[in-house]
Amino acid sequence: MSGETPGIPLPAGARDPYYADEPDPMQLEIYRKMTPQQRLRVASNLYWSARKLKAAGLRMLHPDWTEEQVLRAVRDAFLYAGD
Repeated sequence: MSGETPGIPLPAGARDPYYADEPDPMQLEIYRKMTPQQRLRVASNLYWSARKLKAAGLRMLHPDWTEEQVLRAVRDAFLYAGD
């Protein structure tokens, strides 16, 4: 994904770190030093954080939905994300 962070102009030729196509070298080095268990924990935390964020967004978009409807929509969004 490329583009400019909304509301923040960038100098000509500058890359927006929020939309960087390449991972930051420092971040890569940190991940390389992690054990497999640590990397799995990071991935798991990211996954569950994404689900919570999706649920919060759906609650804002659909304040009339029940919690069951929100959770079903989150589940479906992640289940069918590649389709």
